[in-house]
Amino acid sequence: MEASCAVHGNVSPRSRRTRLRVLAAAILALASAGSWAATPDIEAIQARVAEQHETSVKRLQDWIALPSIAAEDLNSRVGAQYMADMAREAGFGQVEIIETDGKPGVFAVLDAGAPTTVGVYFMYDVKQFDPAEWSSPPLEAKLIERPGVGTVMMGRGAVNQKGPQSAMLAALHAIRDAGQPMPVNLVLVAEGEEEIGSPHIGQFVHHPKVRAALADSIGVFMPMALQGLDGEVTVSLGAKGVVELELVASGEKWGRGPAKDIHSSLKAMVDSPAWRLVKALDTLVSDDGNTITIDGYPTAPPLSEAHRRMIAAATSRRDEADMKKLFGVPHWIDDLPWQQANERLVSQPTVNIQGLVGGYTGPGGKTVLPHRAAAKIDLRLVPGMTRDAAVAALKSHLAARGYGDIEVNVTGGYDPTSTDADARLIQAQLSVLRDNGLDPLLWPRGAGSYPGFVFTDPPLSLPAGHFGLGHGSGAHAPDEYFLIESANPRVAGYDGAVMSYVEYLYELAR
Repeated sequence: MEASCAVHGNVSPRSRRTRLRVLAAAILALASAGSWAATPDIEAIQARVAEQHETSVKRLQDWIALPSIAAEDLNSRVGAQYMADMAREAGFGQVEIIETDGKPGVFAVLDAGAPTTVGVYFMYDVKQFDPAEWSSPPLEAKLIERPGVGTVMMGRGAVNQKGPQSAMLAALHAIRDAGQPMPVNLVLVAEGEEEIGSPHIGQFVHHPKVRAALADSIGVFMPMALQGLDGEVTVSLGAKGVVELELVASGEKWGRGPAKDIHSSLKAMVDSPAWRLVKALDTLVSDDGNTITIDGYPTAPPLSEAHRRMIAAATSRRDEADMKKLFGVPHWIDDLPWQQANERLVSQPTVNIQGLVGGYTGPGGKTVLPHRAAAKIDLRLVPGMTRDAAVAALKSHLAARGYGDIEVNVTGGYDPTSTDADARLIQAQLSVLRDNGLDPLLWPRGAGSYPGFVFTDPPLSLPAGHFGLGHGSGAHAPDEYFLIESANPRVAGYDGAVMSYVEYLYELAR
């Protein structure tokens, strides 16, 4: 029985009893302070989570079976309606689909009559996928055994972000169906363009109804599976900004080179747009590709001492060899030591080539001189830099270097985000994690990006972050998965992830 609890409930019975006592004490403190609600029965909620396990897992499988892919203009309207229906089923009373110039957003309010309001950010879109690259069909969401990990659900969107988001919804189902009081009011904002750089998130969140509902909140969090396979959790205080764009060189825009693909033998007398793009790209970075050389580019501020201490504490507990193995890299940039490499990861903006496309790329050769070549680029930004300033500098640089004909097509992006460690939203996370026997690490900002700026920047100026126990891997890649039944008692499976949201909501109400 104890082994079964460790796998299915994801914490030992002794740890569970300790955690429940901590929750009960917090709830009693609420009641003694004249809380608006009666003391809830946490054990009843946990029992409900276990009873609803199969239903919750099936809900996630059904959601994965409906991919909304903004980049392919696939199922966005259907995906928004599906998200709205799930919100209603989870107890949100006011649910509305908000139109934008792009994909619609879903806005929902769960009014529990509580003194505390919390914002929740969801994304209902997922990344593109090629089924041929997967070991299991990406839309079937099969339960698969992974040695040393446990039973996982494999599918596109499983961990990014449908698995954690479905666990959050399951927590709301369990609280309500156990007949217990909802500890906080919730404002849900769910967008359908996160995977293309959230180009219309501002239109959605700054809609008068949405902004008014969020204005009274203590902050906004995004559900995530934060645990590594060792059970460790890192609480990030922000994220880099990002700009996604395409640079295009063509004979038509340049006024030189061909207006259509021609035979490569003609290169002896015809200019090449492909080479023009390569030469333009070479001006954006140093010879090793690691330092930005765009004229007038925004300058990254230096790391604060507090952030350096966070990085030092975190890297001392992380295994460098494991990270190199995970990424498949033998060296860091400039052969930097482990801590300095992580300082660079946190503090430096980047110019990255995602892909280069031009002419023939199939098997063998085709001996053509392409009339057009394109580079998919992403720019990562750190606090103190802005999307608009980065794009303006790039355009000005290309023009000044004689490449003004190269098209700069921005497809999405947003500014970086940062939240203070003392924010109530963050402190509640740390409290719940410690109550679960974990020793969470603080991290200045993630190297990846999400549109938290729309919450942290004026006019809302709210704290924002990520929270959730559980584990998953493979975001944006083949064989993406979310852990359902854990082989390691230190790592939460699905039900443990659900309970982490229950605990977090009650902690936020304190």
